[in-house]
Amino acid sequence: MKTVSISVTDASRNFADCVNRARYQGTIFVLHKNGSPVARLVPEEHKPVTGKELAAALRDALKDAHLGREDATEWLRELKESRRAGKMPSNRWPS
Repeated sequence: MKTVSISVTDASRNFADCVNRARYQGTIFVLHKNGSPVARLVPEEHKPVTGKELAAALRDALKDAHLGREDATEWLRELKESRRAGKMPSNRWPS
């Protein structure tokens, strides 16, 4: 999966091309304004999952399932990894 940094201005000038590259090539675009990342354009299959969606999926998956020791250990490792990767910004409402 290729990630490309692009200014908001360039993205607006080439929006259709960016959308096509995201869809057909799987390219992820990080949009920058004044040198700071402000948004992402990602292919639909890589859409982020909300906490509510994750909780519902886990509840459904674990409803009647019993994880073995190896699966439980792997699940816990992946959970910790996703929490590290998903840290919230210190300032949720930048000015």
